Amino acid sequence: MKYEDLDSKGEMSEKNVTGGWVGITDKYWLAAVAPDPKAEVDARFLHRRADQHDKYQTDYLGKPASLAPGAKLEFKSYLFAGAKHVRMLDQYSEKLGIARLDLAIDFGWFYFLTKPFFYILQWMHGLVGNFGLAILGMTVLLRGLMFPLANKSYKAMSKMKALQPQMKELQAKFVDDKNRLNQEMMALYKNEKVNPMAGCLPIFIQIPIFFALYKVLYVTIEMRHAPFYGWIHDLSAPDPTNLFTAFGLIPWTPPTFLMLGVWPLIMGITMFLQQKLNPQPADPVQARMFMFLPFVFTFMLASFPAGLVIYWAWSNCLSILQQWVIMKRMGVRA
Repeated sequence: MKYEDLDSKGEMSEKNVTGGWVGITDKYWLAAVAPDPKAEVDARFLHRRADQHDKYQTDYLGKPASLAPGAKLEFKSYLFAGAKHVRMLDQYSEKLGIARLDLAIDFGWFYFLTKPFFYILQWMHGLVGNFGLAILGMTVLLRGLMFPLANKSYKAMSKMKALQPQMKELQAKFVDDKNRLNQEMMALYKNEKVNPMAGCLPIFIQIPIFFALYKVLYVTIEMRHAPFYGWIHDLSAPDPTNLFTAFGLIPWTPPTFLMLGVWPLIMGITMFLQQKLNPQPADPVQARMFMFLPFVFTFMLASFPAGLVIYWAWSNCLSILQQWVIMKRMGVRA
């Protein structure tokens, strides 16, 4: 639950819960209590205002128990207060039986991808000794897993690229008849056995990968202050360089929307080059909009963690290489 929900309600509770944990957390830190995994408890969150400050409390209450004369009664509980290291939370969850303790980390909607990505990065970091290199290595691994699908998609796009002269002829011939143009274009695709939507598949696959990797970089404390090479000292923070200060030569602080570092520029250039290899949309308005996208993404991703921008730029480079090889094999001019 969110702090603002508790602010409006004052108290939120769960009755007759067996095991689990209850606590208060932010991005990197957690304070939580957990009953015995077999104990049945009533858990609650409380909020109140005191001395001009918000006060938050979380606790749980065990069920009544009867104690016979001379007998003993034991009730076990646990307290966690500290940094949310993924491996440590998993170990506590496994050793003590505290269910879903790893959900103290906000892995997001793509939990089924985010957590495996984290462990892959940790494993690669153990091999290469740098999280930036681990990101590059994991990108190669992901591209390898998607290779058959990407190959099929790039072959379809290469065929589309080869059909560009015929498509331009149809556009010139039916410039005043959009319906007829669409019919002729679909007939051309059918005759040449080309699926114009095949090129979209890699993008749809990359979206959940992108957001899962974003979560890994943004919420896991292991990535906090993890350096790369050169000017990147924290992969979880944006690129600190800025084109609009001439990369530190001009002594002024531009507004946030003008924060444009070296790695976002590299990412934008690779995205532009990748689009140049793709077939252009039949509609000239759509074509102009697509050519404008690298510019938009360059500014939009400039505020994202540097590790994510490095991943996107490197992934673009691998896509360009793969697509160029396929086009060359098929005799299509790049």
